Amino acid sequence: MKPFKNEQLTDFTKSKYKKDFQKALKKIEAGFGKEYDIIINGKRYKTQDKLKSYNPSNPTEVIGIFQKATPELTNNAIESAYQKFSEWKHVPVEKRAKFLFKAAEIMRKRKFEFAAWMVFEEGKNWAEADGDVAEAIDFMEFYAREALRYSKGPKLVKIKGEENVQEYIPLGVGVVIPPWNFPLAILVGMTTAAIVTGNTVVLKPSSDSPAIAAKFMELMEEIELPAGVLNFVTGSGGSIGDILVQHPLTRFISFTGSKEVGLRINELAARRSAGQKWIKRVVAEMGGKDSIIIDDELYSLNDAVSNVVSSAFGFQGQKCSACSRAIVVEKVYDKFLEKLVEKTKKITVGPTKENHFMGPVINEKAQNTILKYIRTGVSEGGKLLFGGQKGDDGYFIEPTIIADVKPEDTISLQEIFGPVLAVIKAKDFEDALRIANNTEYGLTGAVYSKNKKKLKECGKEFFVGNLYYNRKCTGALVGVHPFGGFNMSGTCSKAGGFDYMLLFLQTKVISAKV
Repeated sequence: MKPFKNEQLTDFTKSKYKKDFQKALKKIEAGFGKEYDIIINGKRYKTQDKLKSYNPSNPTEVIGIFQKATPELTNNAIESAYQKFSEWKHVPVEKRAKFLFKAAEIMRKRKFEFAAWMVFEEGKNWAEADGDVAEAIDFMEFYAREALRYSKGPKLVKIKGEENVQEYIPLGVGVVIPPWNFPLAILVGMTTAAIVTGNTVVLKPSSDSPAIAAKFMELMEEIELPAGVLNFVTGSGGSIGDILVQHPLTRFISFTGSKEVGLRINELAARRSAGQKWIKRVVAEMGGKDSIIIDDELYSLNDAVSNVVSSAFGFQGQKCSACSRAIVVEKVYDKFLEKLVEKTKKITVGPTKENHFMGPVINEKAQNTILKYIRTGVSEGGKLLFGGQKGDDGYFIEPTIIADVKPEDTISLQEIFGPVLAVIKAKDFEDALRIANNTEYGLTGAVYSKNKKKLKECGKEFFVGNLYYNRKCTGALVGVHPFGGFNMSGTCSKAGGFDYMLLFLQTKVISAKV
C-alpha cells in the first residue's frame, strides 16, 4: 500500500480538461428530474410526499425528486442498521478498508461527473466542485489507512505475569447529517470514517443537496457494500431529524451544519430515551466567524488582499472557514481598502455552469437573510464600499464589502454565511488580536505579518482550531490541516486528522494472567 497522498486538483486552464468537464456537465443535465428512493437494508421505498432539489442558478430547474421519509421508515432505518451492526462489526478491517479504496478509485475515474452535480445543485464553480470531489477521495484514502493503523492497537506497558491488550471496537449505529455546502466531501468523510471502523450508518443528507448524496449511494451499491451497512433516508430535519437523534438504538450522531441545529442535536442526544443503554456521542462541527488580521508589517499587501478576497468570496462565502472579517491595523487600513475594492470589482458573478468565480447562494431564504445582514451592517454605521445587490435571475448576490464596521456590530459577531466581508480598523496589532477573539466562535483565522514575535503571540492567543500565517484561512487539506474548531464552532473533531477515528471507536482492554 502506497503512503497517503492528496488528490491532484484539476487545472481548468488546460483545454483538454475544460472540454472534458463541459461534456460531464451535458451528461449530468440529461439526468435532471430523476426520482430517487429511500434505501433501507438494500430495499427501496417511495412515499407520498416528495422533496425537490433545485438549481440555485436557475430555480425553475429541478435537479431531482426525493422522498420525504415517514416516522415509520425513519425508525426502520435505525433498527435495520442496528441489526446489521452485529454482523458488520466482525468483518475484518482489511475488508472494510478495501471498500473505501475501491470507491475512491471509481470516484477518481468519474471525478468530473461528481463535480458537475455540485455545479448545478449547489452553485459551485468548476474549481470549487473539483476540490470537493478531491477532498472526498482524500477522506476515503486517508481513513482506510487510518483504520488499518488503529486496528493494530496501542502498545501497553508490560508487567510480569500478565499479557494485556488494548483494542479499538466500533460504537454501533451512527446517524450522519452532513451539510449542503460541502455535500460530497464532508458527507463522504463522516460516513466512511464510521463505516470503515465497523459501525453502521443512517445517512440523512441536507434537503438542499440530496442529489449528490444519492450519487454517493449509487457508488456504494456499485462497490457492493453489504446492504444495511449504509442506509439512505431523505426528508427535512424538522420532520425526521429528531427521530433519528432520539432513537434509543442510535449510538452516535455525526453532524456538520449551523450552530442552532448542532446545539439542538446535542441537547436531544443528552436526554436518555426509554430503553437506551448508552450515553450518545455527538460529533458536531458548526459555524464560524473567521478573521484575517492584516498587520502594518507585511511581506506583501497585494498578497494579503488577494487571499482575503479568495477567502471571503470563494463559493460565495458559504464556507464555515470563510473570511468574514478583515481586521486591519490603521496604518495600512486605507491602502488595504483601496486595493480590496479594486480586486473585488474584477469578480464575475453568474451561473456556475459558465464557470464564473461566484455563483448563486444556496436558496431564496439564504439570499434574503444575507441581504438583511447587509442592510443591518449599513444601518449600524458601516460604509458600503461595493456590492450589496442581488441578481435578477437565480439566487445571486454581489460580493459585498462593508468598511468601518465596529467590533461589536451585528455583522462583526454573527455568522452570515454569504459573500459579505466586514472590514474593521484596529489601532495596532494587539488591538487587532483582541478583536479577533471577540466572537463566540473559534474555527479558523489567519494573520498577515512578517514580524515573527507577533506571529508567535498569535500562536498562543488567537483562539481558533485552524490558524494560518501569511495565507488564506480556507482550503484545509486532509492529513495536512486536521480541521475543527473551538467554542460554538463545535467539538473540534479535527476531520482529516490522526485523532479523528477515535470519535467512532471505543476501547476494550483484555488482561490475562500467565
